[in-house]
Amino acid sequence: MRYLLLISSLIIQLGCTSAYRNLQHTTGDPNNLQRFKPVITTALYKIDVNVIGKYLSGLLLLKTMPDSSLRMVFSNEMGFKFFDFEFAPGGRFKVNYIISKMNKKPVIKTLRKDFELVLMQSLDPSTAYILKDSSLLYYVFPRSNGFYYYITNPAGDELVRMERSSKRKPVVEAIMKDYHDGIPDTIGITHKTFHFTIGLKKIVR
Repeated sequence: MRYLLLISSLIIQLGCTSAYRNLQHTTGDPNNLQRFKPVITTALYKIDVNVIGKYLSGLLLLKTMPDSSLRMVFSNEMGFKFFDFEFAPGGRFKVNYIISKMNKKPVIKTLRKDFELVLMQSLDPSTAYILKDSSLLYYVFPRSNGFYYYITNPAGDELVRMERSSKRKPVVEAIMKDYHDGIPDTIGITHKTFHFTIGLKKIVR
């Protein structure tokens, strides 16, 4: 009986262990992260989405509007629209359109958070802080139910990856790379708790 209690206690302790427990606070300016924020006037991406074995592909149009809001429209190659989202200054978010099969709060919430992470929307540097380990810097932005982590090399001039996390572990991992004129050529989003990936490749026009 004592052995079973010991095993149970060990499992609980391991389950409660934070993936970020060994990070240490360090000094720095969270505003330095702005160098990686996509600078978008208009950009068109080829998008591939895989959700638990179901596959969607098409085009994702990103466009900054005159009021500084960022519109995001996902459609297939024939022009059939899946969704039209709007990220506005101050953290406001609007669903201009979404097909009925996707019009569910958990779906919209997940997509909103995924694209907020990679497009660096609504980040407040005044609440941010920086952690480090032996080889990386972690720019940490607290959210209402977790954190956004932007992870760079020690010099802070290379974005290694991004993470959306709970209090203990990452739930989404993302990358942006090969910037040209402030716009990443490649964006990848991978969920860690279920099979859901989004891949973006910029179309050169």
